[in-house]
Amino acid sequence: MTSPRHMVDINIPRFNQAFVAGLTAIAFVLQAWQVVAAVFLIVAATRLAGPKFGLFTQLYVRVLRPRLVQPIETEWSAPPRFAQLLAVIFLGIATVLFITGLTVAGWVVTLIVTALATLAATARICVGCIIYQRISDR
Repeated sequence: MTSPRHMVDINIPRFNQAFVAGLTAIAFVLQAWQVVAAVFLIVAATRLAGPKFGLFTQLYVRVLRPRLVQPIETEWSAPPRFAQLLAVIFLGIATVLFITGLTVAGWVVTLIVTALATLAATARICVGCIIYQRISDR
């Protein structure tokens, strides 16, 4: 059985994914790769230092969650944490591509992250979580 310590409010990953999707989409429209780099740093800080240092997570926990009336549903934290790691890797790759002048490739990688984050935030289909489940079942 999974301990409560390894559980996460089901809304936190979706809230983070919504911000990633929104900000990377805005970055693309404005052709502002620096926004992608900023999102990379925010997501990396959250993943590496923990949720207490996550800007989007803290925004949810401190501003939105206190206003929710219904009971908070939880899920096992490992799949969304793995998906978050994939976002860090791909946003990092996109940032390196932008810095090295490979702008089109950077936008391709960014738009893949944008699409997957949008899918997770809106339809609750987390491709990174599905990959985690498939890998961990072996």
